Order: sequence, then C-alpha cells, then structure tokens
Amino acid sequence: MPGPRSPRDPHPTPDTVSDVIRWAAFSCVLVPVVLVWYGTSLAGAAGAALGLAAVTAACRVLLRRSERGASVAPRKEADVTPGGRHRSTDRFPHL
Repeated sequence: MPGPRSPRDPHPTPDTVSDVIRWAAFSCVLVPVVLVWYGTSLAGAAGAALGLAAVTAACRVLLRRSERGASVAPRKEADVTPGGRHRSTDRFPHL
C-alpha cells in the first residue's frame, strides 16, 4: 500500500483540455476512415470530418475560456448572501 506522497515527488495535474482535444482530433481522423471502410462515399466521409472538426474547434474555444474563467479570482464574498443569492438592496431594501 503506497504511503503519503512526499513534497519532493509532486505529480503535475493533467492538462485535461489538451487531452480532450487530442482525442477529438483523433476521432476527426478515425471516423471518416471507418465510414469509408463501411461503404460511405468519400464526400460523405469528408463532410463528417469537417463537421467533427468544426465541433472540436468550438469545444476547444469553450473549454479554454472556461479554464481561464476558473482561474480568475472569485468575487468578493460580501456581495453574496449565505444562501448563495446576490444582495440587491437597491431594488428590495427589506432583504
């Protein structure tokens, strides 16, 4: 049974966005090959590859933006009530 990790042996966290993009790029190549193998036309396979590439590019942009947003410092705690709602004393002074 492994013991606790020493501070001299840090394991870097995996770059999950890059891993997802690599697998998506792999599927952009693999899917058209399989489609052609099973008798789909080259035009149909090329259309599928272009569609997958477009979805992959959009997902990459969204994942990177989400990753950047997660690294930004959180908002001040004074603006949020304990229930998680934002205080808005200007519209509802009784809250």
